[in-house]
Amino acid sequence: SIMTTLEATQAKVNEVKKDKKIKKICFILSKSQMDSAYAAMVMANGARMEGIESEMFFTFFGLDAITKKKMNDLHQPTVGNPSFPFPAMIGGLPGMEALVTSQMKKEMERLDMPPVDEFMEMISMSGGKIWACKLAMDMFKLKKEDMVDYLDGILTIGDFYERAAGDGSHIIFI
Repeated sequence: SIMTTLEATQAKVNEVKKDKKIKKICFILSKSQMDSAYAAMVMANGARMEGIESEMFFTFFGLDAITKKKMNDLHQPTVGNPSFPFPAMIGGLPGMEALVTSQMKKEMERLDMPPVDEFMEMISMSGGKIWACKLAMDMFKLKKEDMVDYLDGILTIGDFYERAAGDGSHIIFI
């Protein structure tokens, strides 16, 4: 009958969907902008909350988000930001970046979003992996001691790709 065929088809679709479920998400963060860092952290944390493996790879200026001395001083640039609601010339005025950064921090606080150091530690404690890029570490002359204590290690990009490989795994570049 038609109903039996439809039920069998739906069961097959559900089985395929189950096999296609995201199992692991790997984020690459290359910027130290506040909005980029928080986007990566929110998505990585959300993945962990859904039971999805989450790995974060920090490279170039993204390393600031896991560098002890810099992680809580990320800024929100106003120049070159197409989403900035004012003309670019206003974004370049002295103090504008500091003002926008301050306003964003206040709004995040109001929404009960933790500061970068706490957010990153939450992700690590929930089982998320946090990796630093060897090339960027060497380039900026950073040592493991400069980074957060819960850093899982320093990897080459090849090592990271190897970790990211697998069925149901996705890479998101931020």
